[in-house]
Parts: sequence; structure tokens; C-alpha cells
Amino acid sequence: MNRKMLFDQQQLSLTLNRLCMEVIENHDNFVDTVLLGLQPRGIFLAEKIQQKLTALLKKEIPLGWLDVTFFRDDFRKRDTPLRANATKVDFIIENKKVILIDDVLYTGRTVRAALDAMQAFGRPSAVELLVLIDRTYTRQLPIQAQYIGKKVNTLSQERIAVEIQEQGYPTDNIWIIENSEHLKPKTT
Repeated sequence: MNRKMLFDQQQLSLTLNRLCMEVIENHDNFVDTVLLGLQPRGIFLAEKIQQKLTALLKKEIPLGWLDVTFFRDDFRKRDTPLRANATKVDFIIENKKVILIDDVLYTGRTVRAALDAMQAFGRPSAVELLVLIDRTYTRQLPIQAQYIGKKVNTLSQERIAVEIQEQGYPTDNIWIIENSEHLKPKTT
């Protein structure tokens, strides 16, 4: 398995600081803005973003977790059932500006499902998307992020591995990993 590092811990911290500054520029003191991390991996990034924003703005920014499992368009098309994650949204999003946060934007299908799942909590006045990695040229739906840590061009046999300390990894690292299954010669 070949790995190429996209971010180490220091680069990730700098990138998150930049993303927070971009968000602050576009939101008037976060009066009516909330954050929603997409389960499962987007919540760790959302928590880091919320901590940095709270420290910079000296105020608590509402943060929720949104599970989109039952809103996915491939929910019933899998051989094994999907396992749902927790949804924790302790606030109404009606007329709020919502920033959806996920680690990787790939096909856009998870974000589409999140837009449907959000409706259970009200109708937001605006929705923005913040992602750490935007895998360009892989979109299946017309979805794009307003806040992007890094754009990368990837092949179909590659995947992005986001390793965050809060998930149990020793340090924060982001990798492009080439799937070795695609490298094996085909046998007939």
C-alpha cells in the first residue's frame, strides 16, 4: 500500500486556523450561525473547528452531529446493512446559517443526504460546506464547498485517510493511499 502525506499535525493546525479565519470573515459575529459535523468522521473535524472558533471569538458556537445513514441514496442497495451513528442537534436550525463540516468531499452524495437530514431540525436561512479535503474531478452531484482545506486530484483506486488524535491515532495526519488491490495483476 503506497501512502503520500497531505498534512502532518502542524500543517493541519495551520489549515484549520486559516479555515476558521475564512469562516469568521463571512459570518457576522456568529449571531445566527451553527455548526453541524457529519457523522462519522466529520464530527472530529467539527469539534476542532468549534474549539478554535470559540477561542478566537470568545463565545460558544453551537455544534451538532448529523447522521445521514438513512438519507443516503444507496441505503437499501448494500449487501450488509449500514450502521447508524448518533445524531445530536440540541438546537433548532430554523432561519440559522448552517455550516456543514466533513473531512472529505468526494462524490457529493453524503452532503446531499445531509441536506435532506437537516430538514428534521428546521429550514436554515443558508447552508455552507466546509471540508478538509476536496477530491476534485470525482463529483457525481453538483455540490461544492465554500471552505476548503486542500484540493487534491485523486484516482479512483486512491482513497483519503484522515487520522485524527481524537479518533485514537498518535498524531494528526492526512494521507492519500493507493489501494493495493488495484495494483495486483489480473489472473484469468
